[in-house]
Amino acid sequence: MIAATDQNSFIVFGFDSAWMNNPKAPGAICSVAFATSAEPVFREPILVSFEGALEIITSTRNNHARSIVAIDQPTIVPNQTGSRPVDKVAASLVSFVGGGVQPASRSKTGMFCDNAPIWSFLRALNATQDPLLARTASAGHYAIEVFPALALPALAAHFARRLRAPKYNPTNRRKFRPEDWRSVVDTVAQLAERLAVMGMRDWARRMRELDSPQKADQDKLDSVICALIGLQWCSGPAGSSAMLGDLECGYIVTPVSPETSPRLKQAATKYGVSYST
Repeated sequence: MIAATDQNSFIVFGFDSAWMNNPKAPGAICSVAFATSAEPVFREPILVSFEGALEIITSTRNNHARSIVAIDQPTIVPNQTGSRPVDKVAASLVSFVGGGVQPASRSKTGMFCDNAPIWSFLRALNATQDPLLARTASAGHYAIEVFPALALPALAAHFARRLRAPKYNPTNRRKFRPEDWRSVVDTVAQLAERLAVMGMRDWARRMRELDSPQKADQDKLDSVICALIGLQWCSGPAGSSAMLGDLECGYIVTPVSPETSPRLKQAATKYGVSYST
């Protein structure tokens, strides 16, 4: 449970950006706000463009001393080709459980090229990218990169098994498993309850009852996972989250667990990537 006195005037946004500014495939954003004498306020996810997300963040964050935007998209990509060292570390776990990691490089037109929307978004956001500082500061505006597919094996041990990554993307009907959708939503509901964010818990329980989830529902769910990653990073038990990588070559903030941390540490050593808890 997150104590309100520990999170006085704090808000975390979860932003599943969808990477490219396609009006037909928007991202999603949600938030959880804390104040000393009130229950956490969960704002349910809505579909947004980069511009829409920026408007929501800008209009809301000034009411809070500390704000963190947890973004599901690489936010530091200096390499022209290939992939970042931290992508290789993430892949050591994500590939093991049966998922995939999109390599991030400046050669990815529309995603990370000079004109990609993520860069203008980050400039306008004007947030500090320093996860270690964001974790300890009492005030300020911060952005952190997160990755739901990397987080889920740490949040639910059964997802950390060989080839057991949840198949909860409704657009891939061949692989989509309704039981995985329910399991991911249950994981979110349980963590939200542990963190005393009851509005998020109740939202997740409603999502569990969807007969036929759509891609927009998954985007909303991923934005909530982003917010939970941010909350656990700032307020979870010691050692329950890690920052993989650095601010020069790229990083990812993620929950870790006894099932996932050994593999990530081994890969971090192999690729010369820092591992900070």
